[in-house]
Amino acid sequence: MRLFQSLCRASLLAGLLPLLPACGDQNTSSPVEAPGAGKSAKTRVLEAGADVLQGKAPLQKLNLYLDGFHFYNGALGQQMEAHHFCAKLNEDVTQCVIYDGNGADAKIMGIEYIVTKKLFKQLPTEEKKLWHSHVHEVKSGTLVAPGLPAVAEHELMEELVSTYGKTFHTWHTDRDKTLPLGTPLLMMGFTRDGQIDTTMVARRDQRLGISSREKRRQRADIAAPPVAPGADAWEQGEVRQLGIVPDAKAALHQH
Repeated sequence: MRLFQSLCRASLLAGLLPLLPACGDQNTSSPVEAPGAGKSAKTRVLEAGADVLQGKAPLQKLNLYLDGFHFYNGALGQQMEAHHFCAKLNEDVTQCVIYDGNGADAKIMGIEYIVTKKLFKQLPTEEKKLWHSHVHEVKSGTLVAPGLPAVAEHELMEELVSTYGKTFHTWHTDRDKTLPLGTPLLMMGFTRDGQIDTTMVARRDQRLGISSREKRRQRADIAAPPVAPGADAWEQGEVRQLGIVPDAKAALHQH
């Protein structure tokens, strides 16, 4: 209830201040420059017309912004920031489109599905190996909801701490700087201190004007539920990936 009230107040404020940019928005540029000719006048006119005339109901439901970090399943050392734009389908399922930035030039990097523990426990044993827990991401302060009031973000994190995510990246923009190459790769979330690149986190915090360390302190009162059996299977050596191109496979085997 407190989360609903906090978000209502925030929404009201946003409605009263329509000319201000969203907090934490437009401050992380994409590291990729796709090849191709610049947009023609005809393309720009078509885009403008489509923007006015075509419905975008699914996109309008992507109303929650989360920023966190992933690594390639089987390659803990290969890490990247991930900007999630999410929609809750119901109280147990959330779907997110993941970008490599939060500005107009952002490239779609992948997708993540998030489910509650109740649904995760119903998954087949082999399926569970594709999912990661969110306990450490929440408790460490590295998963954030930029722009939300502190009370609302805290309430949101109380909900997310016991959830599980299944994430595939389709454009590996940390290394493919022109076009999406190879196959989608399964991603994982961090499960304990000492795994994540603290320099990467510090750069993110500086851009967003936040402190992961302070958020960790603020979330000390959030109970850390035990991770359900089957999640974070990479910790037991159960690494799952689709078939991948040779150079990607070599990169994964380096770790």
